Amino acid sequence: MKKTSLIFLSIAFLFACKNKDSFTITGKIENAGNSKKVFLYQHDAIIDSAFLNDNKEFSFTQKSVVADFFNLSVGDKLIVLIAKNGDDIELNIQGIETLSDYTVSGSEDSKKIHDFSLISTKYVTIFDAIQREFVDQVSKDSTLEDSLRKVLSPRFESNMTAYSKKTSEFGLANSTNLAGFYAMGALNEETNEQVLLAYAEKIKDKFKNNTAVEQFLKRMEAIKPVSIGQMSPSFEMASSDGKVIKLSDFRGKYVLLDFWASWCGPCRAENPNVVKTYAAFKNKNFTILGISLDDEKDAWLKAIKNDKLTWTHVSELKRWESPIANLYKIEGIPANFLLNPEGKIIAKNLRGEALSKFLSNTLK
Repeated sequence: MKKTSLIFLSIAFLFACKNKDSFTITGKIENAGNSKKVFLYQHDAIIDSAFLNDNKEFSFTQKSVVADFFNLSVGDKLIVLIAKNGDDIELNIQGIETLSDYTVSGSEDSKKIHDFSLISTKYVTIFDAIQREFVDQVSKDSTLEDSLRKVLSPRFESNMTAYSKKTSEFGLANSTNLAGFYAMGALNEETNEQVLLAYAEKIKDKFKNNTAVEQFLKRMEAIKPVSIGQMSPSFEMASSDGKVIKLSDFRGKYVLLDFWASWCGPCRAENPNVVKTYAAFKNKNFTILGISLDDEKDAWLKAIKNDKLTWTHVSELKRWESPIANLYKIEGIPANFLLNPEGKIIAKNLRGEALSKFLSNTLK
C-alpha cells in the first residue's frame, strides 16, 4: 500500500472516532476565585453541572441533534455557546469578572458569539460609566437629578443608537448562523422593528427545528400586520359619550392612535406631553384617537377630565382582554401608532419630544 494511502486512512480513522451522537464542552478557568462548580443550561433550564478539578478544569457531554444555545455559568459569569452533536468545544476562561475574557475553539458559531460579546462589552462599559456618573453626582447633591438626566440622556441615547447599529450589522452579516440570531435578540423590538422584520425574512427558511428561531419567526409574523408601512387594521367601538366610532371616520387626517388607561402610571405621566402636542398640531390636519384599556367607565371618564384630554376617546372596557389590544398586538402601555391620511402606519411609540419632532418634520 502506498504511503499516501496510509495517511488518508489515518485521517479517516480520526474522523471516524469522533462521536457524532453527542458533543463535549471542556474548559479551564485561570482565575476562578471561590467558584468551585460550573453549571450548563439549555435555554433557561439547568441540564448538567460539574465541579472544577484541582487544575480548575471541567467537562460536559451532552446531546443536541440540531445546533442550539447552551449557557455555561460559573460564579456571576455567563458564557453563551452554540453546540450540536459532533462538536468538541474547548474553552479557556481567563477570569469570571467580565463577559468576554475567554477564548473558544471547536465551534465556529460559538467563536462568533464571542466576537459579539466584545461588541457588547464595549457599549455596556459606556452605559455603566454613564450610570455611575449619574449616581455619584446625585448622591452628592440630589437637586441635580433632573438637570443630570437632561445632560446624560443624549449620551445614553447616542450610545444606544450606536450599539443597535453595530448589533444589527453583526446580525445581518451572520444571517447564516445562530450567532447572528443571538445578536438580533439583544435588540429592542420597539425601536428596531423594521430591522428585525427584515432579518426574519432572511432566515425564515433556515435553522429548521430550532425552537427559539421558530418562536421568533412566529412573533415577527404576528406583529407584521401592525408594523410601519402597513395599513392600520380597521375597527369600531363605543366612544366615551356612547357613539359608535369607526377608524375610517378619521381618513384624510394624520391620526395618533393612543393606547392608554387611567390605572397606568406611565400613561398618565405622558399625558401632559400628548396634550401639549395636540394643542400644537390640531390645526395642521392632525388629531388623536384615545383607546383606553380601562375596565371601569367612571375611572376612565374621570382621567379624561382630570388630564384634559379633549380629543375623541373609545374603549371596550375589557382591559387586556380587549379585542383591540389583540388586534394591534399591544403588550404594554402607553403605546401609539401614527397613521397618515390614507390610514397607513408611518410611526410607532413616539413619546416625549420625539412625537413633536416627528410631527414637525411630517406636517409641513
